[in-house]
Amino acid sequence: MVYYLKVGDTIHKKQHSLLNRAKEATNMLKEHIDKDDTIRIISHNDADGISAAAIIANALNEEKIQYHISIVPRLTDKVIDKLRQEQYPLFIFSDMGSAFVKELNFFKNDVIIADHHQVDDVESDSNLIHVNPHLFGIDGSKDLSGAGSSYLILRELDKKHLSYFALIGAFGDMQGQKGFTGINEMIVQDGVNTGNIEITEGLKIVSKSSEPLFKSLAYTFTPPLPGITGDLEGSMAFLEKTGISYGIKFSDLALEEKDALMERLIAINPDIFGNIYYIPKENPLLRDLEEYAYILDATGKNKKTGLGLSIAIGERKKALETAQNIQRIYRKNIVKGLEWIKKNGTIELNAIQYLYSDDKLFKSIMGTIISIALSIKSIDSSKPVFGLSKLHKDIKISGRTTRELVDKGVDLGKALHDSSNNFGGQGGGHDIAAGAMVSEESKDLFLHLVDEIVEHQLNSN
Repeated sequence: MVYYLKVGDTIHKKQHSLLNRAKEATNMLKEHIDKDDTIRIISHNDADGISAAAIIANALNEEKIQYHISIVPRLTDKVIDKLRQEQYPLFIFSDMGSAFVKELNFFKNDVIIADHHQVDDVESDSNLIHVNPHLFGIDGSKDLSGAGSSYLILRELDKKHLSYFALIGAFGDMQGQKGFTGINEMIVQDGVNTGNIEITEGLKIVSKSSEPLFKSLAYTFTPPLPGITGDLEGSMAFLEKTGISYGIKFSDLALEEKDALMERLIAINPDIFGNIYYIPKENPLLRDLEEYAYILDATGKNKKTGLGLSIAIGERKKALETAQNIQRIYRKNIVKGLEWIKKNGTIELNAIQYLYSDDKLFKSIMGTIISIALSIKSIDSSKPVFGLSKLHKDIKISGRTTRELVDKGVDLGKALHDSSNNFGGQGGGHDIAAGAMVSEESKDLFLHLVDEIVEHQLNSN
């Protein structure tokens, strides 16, 4: 059967091709479900990866199929070699795997890759089905998440009611803050049609009923509120000037106070008011899809991926309380990180800028804090920024840039992939956000090579 996605009266051939590739994966998966096989799932440790694993796990639970999940920070040759020795009939790599098609082709049993990161020019063998928007000219940094790719391989197994997990993953990967595009739009419609997603308009601030208002505003990292985001004192000062008690919760404000607050916040950033996506029957702490993503992100960044996954497959009460406490600490650490950036600034090269820390506190949140710092203008946005953290004898690199620089030719995924390969490391991701790992001794040479590559990208466009 051929699947078409209509937007207006136009049939998008790229989307049609992606959906048909996903259907191939669906057929492979169904064969293993029909055989009652145990399925191996390997996924990334961020909110998108946890959501991707959760979609698959929930679908397999409904089919009463056994599975074994591993959540990992990155794929490495060592991880792949170990997995290759395992005797599972089907391996599913979600939110990762596209950079390792060559290595995964050597698996004897069936493999599905459901990813959205940039791809290598490697053909898949017959036992490997590769589902990735980039293969069909669709932007995986904004039109589909890893969780979205995972959803597509399950969608035609009567699993459209799980579509909200794809959008949680999208929010976790910074998609959808200004509205969903591309395949994500179709996924939203799936959720609305099944009654598992409702859309309302409102203020997009966090923890409206669980935190004092000044914290809700300071911890609202997207959309950014310059002078308030990441700044508890700035948030209190703003509320005092507005004439609203900073200790009260947003949910307890009088209607006229909510209106006054909304007017002031929209003046700072109009994007703070917009569509909010809800799971109507969910626990209040998880009802807002974006809030759900933040909780999964906090568990992932704090090496509590099992906790995040358990919540996503139905655990509540104690698990949710624990995750909330982790999230509070995580948010405090982000504020500390933003203060550190504001105090120390970046080191500039010709085409890029970077900052470095060997503080253990920042190694898991470096990408997050440089993203927020860019959005609130704590970092000059005219150059891509790279956050470097020491990790044992290696350096972990998180790169971020703006959509404007991407439009001018910057591709961080390619820059980090190519440069890290020169030093025996690995890297990749998206054009706008990417990561890498190299040895500590190669740090300076690596940075200068990245600088040269980015400069070349800008001059070649």
